[in-house]
Amino acid sequence: MSIHKWHNDVVGQKVVEALQKNNFDAVYFSNRQDAVEHVLNMIPEGAKVGIGGSMTVAELELPQKIESKGAKLLNHNAPGLSAEERLEIRRQQLLSDVFLSSTNALTLDGFLVNMDGTGNRVAAMTFGPKKVIIIAGINKICKDVHAAYERIREIASPKNNKRLDLPNPCAVTGLCADCQGKTRICNVFSVMKRKPSFTDVTVVVVGEILGY
Repeated sequence: MSIHKWHNDVVGQKVVEALQKNNFDAVYFSNRQDAVEHVLNMIPEGAKVGIGGSMTVAELELPQKIESKGAKLLNHNAPGLSAEERLEIRRQQLLSDVFLSSTNALTLDGFLVNMDGTGNRVAAMTFGPKKVIIIAGINKICKDVHAAYERIREIASPKNNKRLDLPNPCAVTGLCADCQGKTRICNVFSVMKRKPSFTDVTVVVVGEILGY
């Protein structure tokens, strides 16, 4: 076993134990193949599955694999959609059978930390869908909420702004400037300290680098 894998496994298991203490269903896989299989097993044939704009989900090719199971995807980032259609799909995701997303950061004490532009993702993660599945690579793990917030500012937000080709300062400098423009995507800050009372949440931690 490599030192990298040993460290990923130890830290990943520690976070899963913390998540479980916080009443989340949580599981650790050392590789993406086993994680994907576990996720697919939780999605019934014919289910309406909301996709939360996640690069982790895209990297794992889960949309294609879920569709091949006969599920109906509610993906507001699908090509060819109008702005009105994207908004309506975001609303439909709140009532999906399964909502699938990642998280911007995951703390050692089992908190899920996120920053949203419109808030649809964090809303669906906390209430509405019958089942929520959150997948996080080992790179998302941070010491605490403060470190998680800094990770969002220094890594996740600049990369997402660049990916979306937005005219915000961090898409040029690579660093957060706490911008105030209309295209800002850091508007809603969310910390899930415990499993929401009426939401079935599974967190899948993967011992690989995934997403932003």
